[in-house]
Amino acid sequence: MREKITSSQNKRVKQWRALTTKKGRKATQTYLLEGWHLVQEAIKAHQPLAAIMGTADQLAEHATELPVDVDTFELTDSIAKTIGDANTPQGIFATVPLGHQSTVDPATATGNWLFLDQVQDPGNIGTMVRTADAAGLTGVVLGLGSASRYLPKVLRSMQGSQFHIQVVEDDLHTWIQTFTSRHLPVYGTNLDPQAQDYRNVDPLTAGAVVMGNEGNGMAPDLQRLTTRNLYIPIKGQAESLNVAVAAGIVMFRIFG
Repeated sequence: MREKITSSQNKRVKQWRALTTKKGRKATQTYLLEGWHLVQEAIKAHQPLAAIMGTADQLAEHATELPVDVDTFELTDSIAKTIGDANTPQGIFATVPLGHQSTVDPATATGNWLFLDQVQDPGNIGTMVRTADAAGLTGVVLGLGSASRYLPKVLRSMQGSQFHIQVVEDDLHTWIQTFTSRHLPVYGTNLDPQAQDYRNVDPLTAGAVVMGNEGNGMAPDLQRLTTRNLYIPIKGQAESLNVAVAAGIVMFRIFG
C-alpha cells in the first residue's frame, strides 16, 4: 500500500514524531530509523519493517531497493522535516517493531561480548556498538541505567551495526554471574590493586569485557563479580580515556 500524506495533523504523523520519546515507542511498539543508510541496513538485514515514509524525491531515488510488501507513505517536504531529530533533515524513515529486537539467554550465549554498565552518553554507546561489530563480537549488553538502544542518537551512532550483532538491554549481574559460572572470563576495566595490564591478557574466544560509567566507572558490586580487572597504561599526562576509546583499544586486543 502507498499513501500520500499532506496534513501535519495526520494521526500517523503525530505517532511518528512521538517515536523520539520512550512513551511514543511504547504506545506503538515501534521505533524510528532516520535516514537512508539506516533504512538500507535494516532492509539488507531482512528486518521486519512496519512502515516506510519519505518525500517523493527520496522514495523515487531508492525505489528499486524498497520492499514492495511494506506500507509506504509519501510525505511533503515540510512534514518530513518534523519527523526525527537529526540536525539535517533526512527525508526518509522507517519504523521497526520493538518486539523483533534481541532477547538472549546468557546461559546459552556464545562468543565474545561487551557489557556496558550505566553508560549514559548515546554517542558513546553507538560508537562502542559499531566498534564491537568491527571487532567481530557477538553482541553488546546494555546494563540497567545505560541509555536506551532506541534513542535516536544511539541509533544514528550505531550506523546499522545493531543489525549485524546482538544488542540487548538486561541486568549485568545476571550476565556476569552466568558467564563466570560457565567458566567464561569476564574482565572488568576498573583500577584496583590487582588490576592487570590489558596487554598481558591472552585473547579470548568466548567471554566478556565490562566498560563502566563515564564518570564513575564500574559499579563496585559488579567489579567484585568479574574474573579480573584490566587497565590501559597512560603514558602522557591525560587523566583518563573516553570510555568508547578505551573500549576500542581493549576489544581489539582481548578479542583479536
